[in-house]
Amino acid sequence: MTLTSRRAMTRGEATRDRILEIAEASVLAKGFSNTSIDEIIAAAEITKSGFFYHFRDKTDLAKALLERFIHDDNAKLDAIFARGRDLSDDPLHAFLIGLKLFAEMMAELEIAHPGCMVASVAYHDKQFNNEVRGLNAAAVLGWRRRFLSALEEIAEVYPPRIDVDLSHLADMLSALADGGIILSRVLDEPRLLSEQILLYRAFVRTIFLGAGD
Repeated sequence: MTLTSRRAMTRGEATRDRILEIAEASVLAKGFSNTSIDEIIAAAEITKSGFFYHFRDKTDLAKALLERFIHDDNAKLDAIFARGRDLSDDPLHAFLIGLKLFAEMMAELEIAHPGCMVASVAYHDKQFNNEVRGLNAAAVLGWRRRFLSALEEIAEVYPPRIDVDLSHLADMLSALADGGIILSRVLDEPRLLSEQILLYRAFVRTIFLGAGD
């Protein structure tokens, strides 16, 4: 491969990333229905053919946005909860540390969280094909598997003090995270998201240790 072709590939990748950044900001701000290809093209300062070189249509763009979001989200969660395991060999304490780090990361946001791409796709899922809807479902199930695995490991050492379905407890974090995003955006209080995560952390601790421990 020549130097010229390498430079061309790098410019192409940069253009694609720029399109995705612009599209993500618009989708999270006003949804897929109100985000047009024309406005993305104008903001990215490219031609229409330049856009369609990277994406076949709006559905293909949605798929790429979702894949990008899932990849970045998984990388962040991997790093956060790996740090918790590095700091403690105890599965419960490691998970609680991870949740504290997660909450702290959200608390550092100076403005309300921009939103969740998974939720944005879910709100407009009739616009998309089965591939995009399936990818979105896989993202939600990925969160469930991640946190269910941690909770099951904890339960082996600390039997729950109350009767609780661990898969529902795992899903609860997804519900609180997306609900916290809505709260923080509607009320323009960025810290509400981190406070919801800390509340979940306290609930998990109580389930496995009890209120007085």
